[in-house]
Amino acid sequence: MKKVIRTELIEKIYDMGKIKVPALKKVSIEIGEGEFVAIMGPSGSGKSTLMHILGCLDSPTNGRYYINDIEVSKMKKNQLAKIRNSKIGFVFQTFNLLPTLNVLKNVELPLIYQGLRSSERIKKVKKILGDLGLADRWHHKPSELSGGQRQRVAIARAVITTPSLILADEPTGNLDSQSGGDVLSIFHGLHEANNTIILVTHDMSIASTAQRIITIRDGEIVE
Repeated sequence: MKKVIRTELIEKIYDMGKIKVPALKKVSIEIGEGEFVAIMGPSGSGKSTLMHILGCLDSPTNGRYYINDIEVSKMKKNQLAKIRNSKIGFVFQTFNLLPTLNVLKNVELPLIYQGLRSSERIKKVKKILGDLGLADRWHHKPSELSGGQRQRVAIARAVITTPSLILADEPTGNLDSQSGGDVLSIFHGLHEANNTIILVTHDMSIASTAQRIITIRDGEIVE
C-alpha cells in the first residue's frame, strides 16, 4: 500500500520562556492510501498538535514528516501553504466558513487559489454541492444554514480540490446526534471513493467506525 503519510520520530516542543513543554514525543506513524484512521486521546494529549503538523499548519521541532514520500518537515511557510492547498483538505469542528460569503463563494475559494477559470470553478462547486444535498443552498450565507448544513459546506470546500488527504478535527463535535450521523456517513462515502481520511475525535463511538484507531496520550502513541 502506498504511504500517503509517514512520520519519523517527530517531536514538538513549545518554548515557554524558561520552561520547555514537550507536546509530542518521538511520534512515528504511517497511513496508507485510501485508509480511514481515527486519532483518539484525552484533552491535552497532543492530538491537535499532531493534526496541525500532519496538516502542514505547523512544523515539528525534531524528526521528519513525509507526504507522498516528499519531506515537508523542513519546508518554509510559503512551501507549506502550497502543500496545504494542493494535497490537503481540512474540516474543523467550528466549520471555519467566511460569514460574509455565500455557500458557493466559500466552497469556491480553494479553486481561486489554484487559478481555475470562473466557469470551471462554478461547474465544480455546483456539482459537489448537489452531491452533498446542498444544490438549493448555494446562494445562502453560513448564518442561514443549520449546523449540519454548514459542516457539509465545510466538507465540500475540503474536497473540492481532490486532495490526497482529508483531515477532520472533531467534525461532529458541534452537531446534534442526527446531523453528526449524517456527516459521519459522508466521510464514509468519501472513504469508499478511495479518499484517505484522518479523523481526530475523543468519541469512541465515532472512532470505532474507522478502519484503524491511533491512540495518543501525553504526546506519545500508546496504541
